[in-house]
Amino acid sequence: MKDKLEGYKGKTREILEQNKIQIWDIIAIKTKRTQLEGILLPRNEYASPNYVEIKLENNYNVGINISEIQTITRKGKREAKYKIPEKKFPINTNLPNLKLLGTGGTVASRLDYTTGAVIPSFTPGELFSAVPELAEICNLDCEIVFEILSENMKPEYWQQLAIKVKEAIDSGIDGIIIGHGTDTMSFTSAALSFMLSNLSVPIVLTGSQRSSDRPSSDAALNLQNAAVVASSDIAEVVVTMLGSSSHDYGLIHRGTLVRKMHSSLRSTFRTIDDIPLGMVKDRIIKMFKKTYNKRSKQKTILKTKFEKKIALVYEYPGIENELIEYYIDKDYKGIVIAGTGLGHVGTNIYPSIERAIQEDITVLMTTQTLHGFVGMNVYSTGRELQNMGVIPGKNLIPEVAYVKLGWVLGQTTDRKEIKKLLLTNIANEFIEREIPIAFNYDIDQLLANKKL
Repeated sequence: MKDKLEGYKGKTREILEQNKIQIWDIIAIKTKRTQLEGILLPRNEYASPNYVEIKLENNYNVGINISEIQTITRKGKREAKYKIPEKKFPINTNLPNLKLLGTGGTVASRLDYTTGAVIPSFTPGELFSAVPELAEICNLDCEIVFEILSENMKPEYWQQLAIKVKEAIDSGIDGIIIGHGTDTMSFTSAALSFMLSNLSVPIVLTGSQRSSDRPSSDAALNLQNAAVVASSDIAEVVVTMLGSSSHDYGLIHRGTLVRKMHSSLRSTFRTIDDIPLGMVKDRIIKMFKKTYNKRSKQKTILKTKFEKKIALVYEYPGIENELIEYYIDKDYKGIVIAGTGLGHVGTNIYPSIERAIQEDITVLMTTQTLHGFVGMNVYSTGRELQNMGVIPGKNLIPEVAYVKLGWVLGQTTDRKEIKKLLLTNIANEFIEREIPIAFNYDIDQLLANKKL
């Protein structure tokens, strides 16, 4: 049963209950300084408990501290309907047929101006109403796979999503867009890159850094750019997000080389150690890389087995053996270490690493610098770790190393095969060398560089 005072707690809730007031009631509030009238709105679970929130006649929301309220009176009721206006998505037989799989996040949502809430829009008609430009790019079918905050993503969801992608491909769809929260998008893009091979169509993950109620939202443009890329000949798992805060182009990143690099900037996603595959501007794709997987009629292969008992541990000054030993004692099967520099850890935790390897736990080394390669033949620390059995992770980003190790251990338990697969370039996760401008590229450099 839905809470009739959703989000209200403590003394505030007591006052509302005493006056027999519920969500969506029209109420009059008299304070020491003014009189206000409006609709009582639901509140966020984590909002401050000392406020009553109402929507005024002019559509502005206002919060009133209960300490200022002298009287509060119910005058009527006007419940908001959480429904987005829906227009029929037009079908154009000359346009590609795309599938949008929703997992959560704000990219496929919009503002309800009655309540001030951001609500999901996941039918084709709702999306057409919110982003009508999509109908100029594709025919769109939509499906909600799950609705979660991206920080609640887990391997079981990657497996479900990979199965949905395979089903859509087998149905004959021309391309797939995945709406995803940005915080863990790079984990999911890596997971799909390993779980789905021999792709015949584009798989494009996109999201938004700013919600749809803000004028600076990147949601609509990211969706349009994703539709353009999903209609292209790039048969890979990619992430497409804004490339600049000026809303003039998007970048196309490989799913195993991309990372969110800023907590709030709209151009937060960057390809690490390499340059993006390309860019989207004014619905035109400009490729920066000549080699990429193209559309084909090959049958997509699905391998979703994943070992969940994998740890990702960052080396830090003062780290103790007991941290590694915890995972050993809990029967973990693999540990990724994000080491310092070229892939180093303090010698004081050698005993726990050695014990882990002796107990058949795979230990994979990557670097927390993100840019650059693990170089475990340069210093004695790296050589000693290799002698114990630690596997160098080349240029793997820590989260990609975590995903790859979990996927590899889901495929085999043979020690030699595990090492072989970890050092094999399965989904373009390894590069031959770091491109000099990759650390600090800008779009003019990419467009001007004729050698790329």
